[in-house]
Amino acid sequence: MVCEICDKKISFGIKVSHSHHRTNRTWKPNIKKIKTNIFGVQKKISVCTRCLRSKKVPVKIN
Repeated sequence: MVCEICDKKISFGIKVSHSHHRTNRTWKPNIKKIKTNIFGVQKKISVCTRCLRSKKVPVKIN
């Protein structure tokens, strides 16, 4: 679960309730598998939606 463009991955933290009970939690990035053409070779790569939205990756549309 890592973006191959910006290297975004799972981050960890602590959830704190109203009574200040602390538990561990994770934040997962929104990763999509897309087909793209890199250096003339068609590949499937994992990319976060922020990189897709900012057009850092050329997307092959069928």
